[in-house]
Amino acid sequence: MRTRLYILFFILFLGKINPLFAQKQIEGIVFDMDTKQRIAKVNIRNVSGGGEVFNNSKGEFQIKAKKGDILIASSKGFHGDTVKVEDSPVILFYLKRATIYLQEVTVKGRKTPEEILQQERENYNKAYRLADPGSVFSVGPTGAGVSINAIYSLFSKEVKNAKRLTRLIENDYKENMIDYKFTEALVVKVTGLKDERLKDFMTQYRPSYFFVISATEYQMTSYIQSSYEQYISNPALKRLPLLPDITLDITPYK
Repeated sequence: MRTRLYILFFILFLGKINPLFAQKQIEGIVFDMDTKQRIAKVNIRNVSGGGEVFNNSKGEFQIKAKKGDILIASSKGFHGDTVKVEDSPVILFYLKRATIYLQEVTVKGRKTPEEILQQERENYNKAYRLADPGSVFSVGPTGAGVSINAIYSLFSKEVKNAKRLTRLIENDYKENMIDYKFTEALVVKVTGLKDERLKDFMTQYRPSYFFVISATEYQMTSYIQSSYEQYISNPALKRLPLLPDITLDITPYK
């Protein structure tokens, strides 16, 4: 009888302390310490409880952790940052650049979009491997069948994060390709626009990725020329309208 009571008390004790050690979903954001801008393509790892994720294009992430866990954020070109999970509902990381930050200086032109994409694929090799787990069908001694591991990988959270990161990298590649073909130097040469009007024109008439990868130099020049003629006749034709001011009349609830 006494033994049963001890077992009962032990079970009740475990039931009370278990929530204290249970992991829950923690949200967070990663910032550049110098610019205070949000950073994407950051790996967040829970070194205490296990698990890792990549943040999204807005710098935001979610990861399972409990109070006292140690989280480490790391990204190419930045020094890592370590945070201990406390009671705060949101975890904030501030990453210091590994190299000196020069404001308003861009070095994208030093590499082609293909070279940048290849470098990103090498930097995030693990994400690309997770995002492409292979065929769901396997061939074994007994013949062809369904790969349980491959099916599990398709739906795991780590794979979903990896796929989101690789999509972000591929989208960056497309934007870099547009910048590589639709350059300020070319637009100035064709139109003669400068300063704010140049920026306004390039924003309104930025071509699509599918156009720039198929267009010849002549076709690109013709596109800029015809777009410039539209711009001259109506500079605001493709400009996005300003959002209206909204005043909310909020009546306190009684």
